[in-house]
Amino acid sequence: MDASKDSAPDSAPDDATDAHLSRKTVLRAALAAGVALPAALMGVPALARTVGPDGGPLDVTPACDDGDDPTPPQMEGPYFKPNSPRRTSLVDGSTPGTRLTVTGYVFGLACQPLGNVLLDFWQADVNGVYDNAGFRFRGHQFTDAAGAFTLTTIVPGLYPGRTRHLHVKAQAPGRPVLTTQLYFPGEPRNSTDSLFDPRLLMAVRTVGSGREAKFDFVLNVSQTSTTKPTSTTTSSPGGGTWAAGTNYATGAHVTYGGTGYVCLQAHLAQPGWEPPNVPALWRAG
Repeated sequence: MDASKDSAPDSAPDDATDAHLSRKTVLRAALAAGVALPAALMGVPALARTVGPDGGPLDVTPACDDGDDPTPPQMEGPYFKPNSPRRTSLVDGSTPGTRLTVTGYVFGLACQPLGNVLLDFWQADVNGVYDNAGFRFRGHQFTDAAGAFTLTTIVPGLYPGRTRHLHVKAQAPGRPVLTTQLYFPGEPRNSTDSLFDPRLLMAVRTVGSGREAKFDFVLNVSQTSTTKPTSTTTSSPGGGTWAAGTNYATGAHVTYGGTGYVCLQAHLAQPGWEPPNVPALWRAG
């Protein structure tokens, strides 16, 4: 049976600010820049969500290690259907609603990416209704070799009793299934939905007429930790004060290629993490 509709769906949530970074933003930056994971993991903290249950900031997650916390599970709910089609897009040109692109990575307990992970998504339509007769807004896909995924969908509508959310099941090959839900920051109903968990907030921003969201999963999959290589400070090949091997504090200022940058997150600089390459770590200005 379809979920009940609100008489007038609430508006989409306010944007997450740049400070609302995902737990694995630093690792995302490393993968996007093509940095090998052993170097990327060297002394770099994984980032916690910045909004706690009381509205205040959460503590930064400790550096990635074999004890990194898995993504919290949540209830499946009444609207899951097996055998969804394999696809990365749940929309076409005529689908109503605000376009939403969700990207991220799937990691194991040692913060190494997991390839070929099954991700099965389902959600309500723009009116807060689930399709239980067919497979609208339902689909599964697999992460690539780098552990990455992309989902193209819409911002789901609201229905009574729940805040705005996406459902997902994640399963690494031969491992148990993680069932959980993903949430939007700035939603008024986040404070009244008993299932809401701030650890499952996506980082969301408006891009043109649509939205982009990021979330990285950590599955309970044991991995062999890598040995930290020895770091040496090297001069900036682009010219300026930025140098690999340097520990930068939040708010630190550097120059690179004739442009000034401000550090957004404390980290140990690595080759390949030059400021223009990692907007999660540096902002021009």
